[in-house]
Amino acid sequence: MNAINRRTQLVCFSHLRWDFVFQRPQHLLSRAALDHDVYFIEEPILEEGARPQLRASRRPEGVTVIVPVLPPAGEHAAAVMIAELLLPILPPSTRQRILWYYTPMAMAFSREVEAEVVVYDNMDELSAFRGAPARLLELEAELFARADLVFTGGMSLYAAKRRRHHNVHPFPSSIDVAHFDQARRSPAEPADQAGIGAPRAGFFGVIDERMDLDLVAETARLRPDWQFVMIGPVTKIDPASLPRAANIHWLGRKSYMELPGYLGGWDVGLMPFALNESTRFISPTKTPEFLAAGLPVLSTAIADVITPYGENGLVDIVAGAADLAKGLDRLSNRPRAPWLAAVDAHLVGMSWNQTWAGMQRLVHCMLQARREPVDSRSRLRPALVGETAHV
Repeated sequence: MNAINRRTQLVCFSHLRWDFVFQRPQHLLSRAALDHDVYFIEEPILEEGARPQLRASRRPEGVTVIVPVLPPAGEHAAAVMIAELLLPILPPSTRQRILWYYTPMAMAFSREVEAEVVVYDNMDELSAFRGAPARLLELEAELFARADLVFTGGMSLYAAKRRRHHNVHPFPSSIDVAHFDQARRSPAEPADQAGIGAPRAGFFGVIDERMDLDLVAETARLRPDWQFVMIGPVTKIDPASLPRAANIHWLGRKSYMELPGYLGGWDVGLMPFALNESTRFISPTKTPEFLAAGLPVLSTAIADVITPYGENGLVDIVAGAADLAKGLDRLSNRPRAPWLAAVDAHLVGMSWNQTWAGMQRLVHCMLQARREPVDSRSRLRPALVGETAHV
């Protein structure tokens, strides 16, 4: 791969894999790739007997994904191995470099990587998620100390983090309106949904400890005439724990491009989140995505859904299965036109393009303050498996 050496490098450290679910990091970094050479460093893959190495591959969005491949090792040994792999390919550079963190855990192996600007895009409170590493809060404190800019994925998270850093800015979940608007235009029915009856209520997203499975099961029992279509990968919970009933359909993971086809066949969008520590600060991207698809939405009482969506009458907030069941009846009979007009008026001020532009302005101001004349040549040495790259 021959990178354009005059462009600023953006090196991202993520706990999410690029090819998992297309969400905030993918939306933002795809746009960043228009103006930057973007390198997306994933968490390591452990393989018995593996020689420590980096595997690199290019994605259609213009991002180079780099995956450390390591033999099984303890946390400290793994961090040392990753640092030894990364430092030769990210040497002190005469080019401008941005480090962009989604996971504080990457601090353990990236301390020596130099950069003009360090950004922490704090999209979730990862310490509250099931299986969170023991050192996450310790390393997050270190990341706060190093970061020049901190962005938060929602307003509740902003309120929780604003006093921990001098330069914190909220950038709530946004929307690609044109993509989800396709659901309003009677797209072709996907084969695995075509045989499911109506009316349909649906969910899409990662299915994990943040979903209230009991709520789903009880609502399906109360409304046997409704079909519940559940889309997304199951992670961190036992798939055997998913409620089973004739009117609950677990369709598995679908690509971002496929989603409008599924949503176009639903009558109501569901956000049956559990109310626990793992959902206390979430700002679900699917909220505006459901709305752009023209779907009425029922959600449990998530703070960043209540404000602004619930307060503005765009999403109905429910408490418990009986309330959720009644909400299905209510929304299926509600006139759509006035509600859709309010939805579209709200969404007109939202887009991932605008979100990235706002972030980019803040980063650019920081880069301008530190700019020095530079010779823009810096090579990514041939240490990557699958291709030789220049960073």
